[in-house]
Amino acid sequence: MKNKPFVILLFSFILVTSAQAQQSLDAMVDRELATLVSTYKMLHAAPELSHYEVKTSAFFAAQLRALGYEVTENVGKFVQPNWKGYGVVAVMKNGDGPTVLVRTDLDALPVEEKTGLPYASTVKTKNDAGQDVSVMHACGHDIHITSMLGTAKMLAQLKEQWRGTLVLIGQPAEETIDGAKAMLADGLYSKIPKPDFAIALHDNAELEAGKVAYCPGFALANSTSVEITIRGLGGHGSKPEATKDPIVVAAQTIVALQTIVSRENSPLDPAVVTVGSIHGGAKSNIIPDEVKLLLTVRSYKEEVRQHILASIARITKNIAAAAGIPEDRAPIVKVSDTEVTPATYNDPKLTERLAGTFEKTLGANNVVKWPPIMGSEDFGNFSLDNQIPSCMFWLGAVEPAKVETSKKSGKPLPSLHSSLFEPLTEPTLRTGVKAMTAAVLELMKK
Repeated sequence: MKNKPFVILLFSFILVTSAQAQQSLDAMVDRELATLVSTYKMLHAAPELSHYEVKTSAFFAAQLRALGYEVTENVGKFVQPNWKGYGVVAVMKNGDGPTVLVRTDLDALPVEEKTGLPYASTVKTKNDAGQDVSVMHACGHDIHITSMLGTAKMLAQLKEQWRGTLVLIGQPAEETIDGAKAMLADGLYSKIPKPDFAIALHDNAELEAGKVAYCPGFALANSTSVEITIRGLGGHGSKPEATKDPIVVAAQTIVALQTIVSRENSPLDPAVVTVGSIHGGAKSNIIPDEVKLLLTVRSYKEEVRQHILASIARITKNIAAAAGIPEDRAPIVKVSDTEVTPATYNDPKLTERLAGTFEKTLGANNVVKWPPIMGSEDFGNFSLDNQIPSCMFWLGAVEPAKVETSKKSGKPLPSLHSSLFEPLTEPTLRTGVKAMTAAVLELMKK
């Protein structure tokens, strides 16, 4: 080959340049790390419930505005008129190129923290029902926010390395799975260019800090909440023959609903039907007039979801009829209009592309292919039914020694939503900022 020396020189130059860029990003993140940890601890100690992310959204917006982003606040139009939208949209335009949307969530959970950390949340507030509840970032949204702020700063300082329009989204109400829909309902894609790509990260309570994981295709399930009211004819507990006992009907219904997954659905199409709440009666010797059941339905495919919902209605109605409950007291099956979200589908081509970037940035040993799970997220709404290629990747958040101990002992680690969930702060934030910055630079490179 006549040009062999030139090819070798060019290849060497590319390797050196790539290594220098990586060293530069590492150094930038390390310089910012102390501030990021401080920010994380502040956010962790001051969580806010879904639909009430007043201070969190204001802080997030102020930080991005100070970095030079054009910021719009209070984006979100909810079904409930008393809920204000606290969505934040930050835009940085940097010439011609793709539009990339990066999303973080802002809200916390009604969980009492029991980690014992010096910066643990002691926040208490009232929920929508007027009940006193404790509040905790038990799902790591404080990790997400802080990683986003670190990424925002890195990208503002690295503008010579990318071109296009960067859109950073601070989304409210992820835990109630209506925040993304609310932002879209408020005309999000009329306020910004329609994205060419949408990406997000989510911390993982089973993966070692310092690692990321990816899952091409279906990564998280769709989710639908269902409320069933089984109506009977109440009376004295000593005279059941004079009643139509809704508690017995409810028990039969709960068992029968499990056959939807085991006998009506293909085992190749994962699905879940869980009854998470049953309430009925007030005293041992009174047969009540009704029993309420609350369900969650999960699947990946929309046709599977629709089949399950139809089966729930059919089974519930027919068991009540078999028990002799009259038609005018037939069960009421209500499928939620608001507590429903599509499956998170990671565009395979985009996901594999980002996985390659993560391997270059973090090292191949720190990038893991992860199986799909039946948990749910509303990030998928931003893809507009997969019209926009999107990807959510997992960010390891657990001390490696704890993961190893859990594997050996079989004792599970505290999960997301646990009162004991405790991310390993520094390596988790460092990895989150590096991975997301690298992902955006890959999608918007010059």
